[in-house]
Amino acid sequence: MKTVQISLNSIDKVKSFVNAITQYEYDFDLISGRYVIDAKSIMGIFSLDLSKPIDLAIHAESGVDEIMETLKPYLI
Repeated sequence: MKTVQISLNSIDKVKSFVNAITQYEYDFDLISGRYVIDAKSIMGIFSLDLSKPIDLAIHAESGVDEIMETLKPYLI
């Protein structure tokens, strides 16, 4: 598992982020304070405070470099 900080400060960013990670079969969790949300859930993401950076937990054993390349536009 790898954890990175991302920023999803606009509706368009949220949509493109969800579209980008749904191509992977791994699990992704967004962690904001005490809340843990499935990162592939648009409704879940909008329940978070998007004005602050959010931790993204990537539950992948392999292919992390490819995932990180996909996530570049969202990384802080």
